[in-house]
Amino acid sequence: MRRKSRSISPRGRRSPSTTTWRRRSRSPTAKRYRRQRSRSSSLSPAHKSSSSSLGSVEQKTAIEKQRKEEEKKRRQQEAELKLIAEETAKRVEEAIRKRVDESLSSEEVRVEIQRRLEEGRKKLNDEVAAQLQKEKEAALIEAKQKEEQARKEKEDLERMLEENRRKIEESQRREALEQQRREEERYRELEELQRQKEEAMRRKKQEEEQERINQIKLLGKNKSRPKLSFALGSK
Repeated sequence: MRRKSRSISPRGRRSPSTTTWRRRSRSPTAKRYRRQRSRSSSLSPAHKSSSSSLGSVEQKTAIEKQRKEEEKKRRQQEAELKLIAEETAKRVEEAIRKRVDESLSSEEVRVEIQRRLEEGRKKLNDEVAAQLQKEKEAALIEAKQKEEQARKEKEDLERMLEENRRKIEESQRREALEQQRREEERYRELEELQRQKEEAMRRKKQEEEQERINQIKLLGKNKSRPKLSFALGSK
């Protein structure tokens, strides 16, 4: 069962104390008091000052009392408005729930819900398939990039190895040429030494031959020289 809201109009309730105070302010007694105060104020300045101070205190007291009553009334109105708002919200929520329950119980709504579920499922499957295809394409692109990177690295390595091999061969070739040059130079030195040795031997042989010839000549002269006769005494 629905609860009846206790809708209480803020305007329908008034504070009795405030109304009573206002009515008292309009009573004949108050008027006579004001007339008496007016007459007494014209009698003596001291009495007038005392009456004015008393009236000011009473006025302040009345104003403070009125302020508290208005504050109390305002809080009471706020509480009532809050209660009304909560009750209204509950009613609206209950009405919406009832309307939703009634809508869900109909065949047309069930068919519509099923259709939307199928559409959502199909959309989700399509999105998943599209995402998988996108990931597959990204994986293929990444694989191609890695393959290309590996190919470039291999080419760079082969080029570096070929460059090193060429440098080594060039170094070996220069070393071989330098070795050959040194060997040829050494061979020429040996040939020169051999030539000098042979030349020295030839000169020595010539000198020996010349010396032998000279000795032969010298011996030949010695043989052809006449012998001196020592028979001088016989003459």
